Amino acid sequence: MAREFYLILCPSTSHMLRSHKLLTEHGIPVIQVPVPPSAGTVCSTALKLESIYLKQALEILRKNHVLTDKLIKDDNIGIERLLGNLRQKVFLTKVLRKIVNELIYEEKDLEYLLKLEDKEDLTGLFSAADNLRRAVIGDTVEIRAAIEFSNFCQKNCFYCGLRKHNWALKRYRMTLPEIVDQTCRLAALGIRTVILQSGEDYRYDQDSLVRLIKEIKNKTGMRITLSLGERPWREYAAFRKAGANNYLLKIETTNEDLFKKLHPDDDLQERMQHTLWLKELGYIVGSGNIIGLPGQNALDIARDILWFKKMEVHMIGIGPFVPAQGTPLADEPAGDILDTLKAMAVARLVCRNSFIPSTTALATLNKEAQKTGLTVGANTIMLVSTPMEYKKDYCIYNNKVDVNLEWALSMIQELGREKPRYLKEV
Repeated sequence: MAREFYLILCPSTSHMLRSHKLLTEHGIPVIQVPVPPSAGTVCSTALKLESIYLKQALEILRKNHVLTDKLIKDDNIGIERLLGNLRQKVFLTKVLRKIVNELIYEEKDLEYLLKLEDKEDLTGLFSAADNLRRAVIGDTVEIRAAIEFSNFCQKNCFYCGLRKHNWALKRYRMTLPEIVDQTCRLAALGIRTVILQSGEDYRYDQDSLVRLIKEIKNKTGMRITLSLGERPWREYAAFRKAGANNYLLKIETTNEDLFKKLHPDDDLQERMQHTLWLKELGYIVGSGNIIGLPGQNALDIARDILWFKKMEVHMIGIGPFVPAQGTPLADEPAGDILDTLKAMAVARLVCRNSFIPSTTALATLNKEAQKTGLTVGANTIMLVSTPMEYKKDYCIYNNKVDVNLEWALSMIQELGREKPRYLKEV
């Protein structure tokens, strides 16, 4: 018999965090998960627990005067519904049934899916992922816009063109007024979420970033995603208090040896701890990985996806490795597009409600591949909205494509998907 799960929705992030703490203290297994878009609630994170604990959980929350908003039965969509009339090999169907119907996630099953090569098998995997995306997220393609406000970085990651020792890179920093002005231009288009992205540049200290967050909130009311690399806990807390909503901190790989080789200045366990801090502070947290890193294999990617599931991150950015000039990996081959699409599809099946972008890195290798990404489980496009005079110097990898709103809307239209209602006519 399939296990039944429920989602407890709270009217605010503070109520959700308090609920999670209380239930955990009482020994009730509960996890934070992204709220299904159809729920129509203010808080973007729900608490998921098995039905056998539901009555006890609600009583604990009632006695402690914690408000709840809604109670939703988590729809366990069967693989039979997702595959429709597609006929699949028995073993593939069995693996997909375990993941989708029984919610059992094992490394060997994910590794098997990531190694699929047969055309019919791949059609089944991609169809299941796309149909699950349609069922739990809908047909709307969300639009986010990134302002890459500094390409200075104190780190020396082997794959990244912004690394400190890339002496050939022309460096820049945008002023706070420039960042605010660009954000206002995005707001005028109707875009609701801005991503403030940079290298790990501590010239922008806590006070200046708090001022920036507050000014953007006051002038535009936009949701703010920060992508600044690792910062101290006190800064995460200050940014959250100032009004930042989301934080994108990609893990890149959960293979400890590979992580250390690629990140000489970083520690994997510390990166994981930062992700926990962000969740505890009430951020909507994004993570992700790179497909095709030298020394990576399918099992590594399977373990990455299982970590995303364990952390229940809200956004998962999965992109192919693209070499960057001025880095130790400059002459390595790019990651495989098909491998990237398979990873996106498996992430959708395992992580269900999470937002998954079809990345700029995919478009850089092949513009049509970004469109294909939207047919294998992805539901988001991130625009490159850095001002033209700086954009060319944010060289995290070679020949980075400019994904603009016109291109995004053309992809959405060609695929018969829906653009966000919040966008204004352009």
